[in-house]
Amino acid sequence: MTVLEARTLNKSFGALRASDGVSLDLRAGEIHAVIGPNGAGKSTFIAQLCGSLTPDSGTVHLLGEDVTALPVPARARRGLARTFQISALAMEDTVLANALLGAMGAGGTPWRFFAPVRRDQTLRDRAEAALARVGLADRAHVRTADLSHGQRRQLEVAVALTLGPKAFVMDEPMAGLGADGSKAMTGLLDGLRVEAPILLVEHDMDAVFALADRISVLVAGRLVATGTTAAIRADANVRRAYLGEDA
Repeated sequence: MTVLEARTLNKSFGALRASDGVSLDLRAGEIHAVIGPNGAGKSTFIAQLCGSLTPDSGTVHLLGEDVTALPVPARARRGLARTFQISALAMEDTVLANALLGAMGAGGTPWRFFAPVRRDQTLRDRAEAALARVGLADRAHVRTADLSHGQRRQLEVAVALTLGPKAFVMDEPMAGLGADGSKAMTGLLDGLRVEAPILLVEHDMDAVFALADRISVLVAGRLVATGTTAAIRADANVRRAYLGEDA
């Protein structure tokens, strides 16, 4: 079953064609990785998927619904959960407060009512379950700024989980992690695919090859290949454009 689909997305910035007819789908139960060199158009592509950037033409569908005209919060409420390359957490708030903010967003609760929400047991249960799922239950009352980089990455996933996601879009979740952190995050993401499929934008090729069911390759705004890990490894054009001959 197709959960998330981009159909012929085009986006230009002046003479630069950042997305050039990009079509891609995410299926239930899978991790679909998007790779490519810097400047390939990966960030532009996921911004269009998630609603922070409107395509010049083309459409985005979530569970069969055309969501192209919907803003980010509306897509999130429909279950499209995103994590960011650069942390978007509230660093001075606690770990639990960040998870509660995510749970509030899932329900469309205005942030100005945050104090009563802290006492809303349904939202607390959702937030605490998400923290437990990523291994941060014992850090719930720690200030987010005091977490390690890897724990902040885990918290971003927990915030996404509070949305009750139908699909994840993850922008370089391995960024800044060492070998141990990448291994832990790889294990976490591998287990998440059964809850919701993951569109994974990532430069860590060890993680990509360990996780991905399919890989799509963007170069200069164009999708040049999509296939299984084995097919992408063997593709001479992909090796020349991105992976290198030793892939």
